Amino acid sequence: MTPDEEEYRAAETLLAACRARGLTLATAESCTGGLVAALLTAIPGASAVFERGFVTYSNAAKNETLDVAADLIATHGAVSREVAEAMAAGARARAGTSLALAITGIAGPEGGSAEKPVGLVWFGLARADGTKAIAKKFVGSRDAIRAAATTEAIRLLQEFVI
Repeated sequence: MTPDEEEYRAAETLLAACRARGLTLATAESCTGGLVAALLTAIPGASAVFERGFVTYSNAAKNETLDVAADLIATHGAVSREVAEAMAAGARARAGTSLALAITGIAGPEGGSAEKPVGLVWFGLARADGTKAIAKKFVGSRDAIRAAATTEAIRLLQEFVI
């Protein structure tokens, strides 16, 4: 998937806002598999702001790479507020950045349940004053859900920064 012009401009705006405020950024992605990091690094000069991206698709990767507690995943599931916040906090700590964004969700077409349907995505945001998480529900194919989550991630980061 290549970013469209609107996504690219949104990513440019985000990076410019971070640069102007002296902020650095890391990502921790599960269901998007690095699409947010790919979008950000498509922008020339992104390295002034974007430190690194973690693709932690499995539960073991979340635990080993981001220090997300295994019992937290066992209790709440990988797709949860608690895990999204822990992923964001872990990415921020590991990368030593001002901000971190985490994404964990169910892109489908399988894997959903009544409680956690296909299209449910949790976004975790971490900065020095704490973490927060926001859930969104997207519809469509696997690719559509992943693309929508990527776009929403940039929008949430803009809101968080600006």
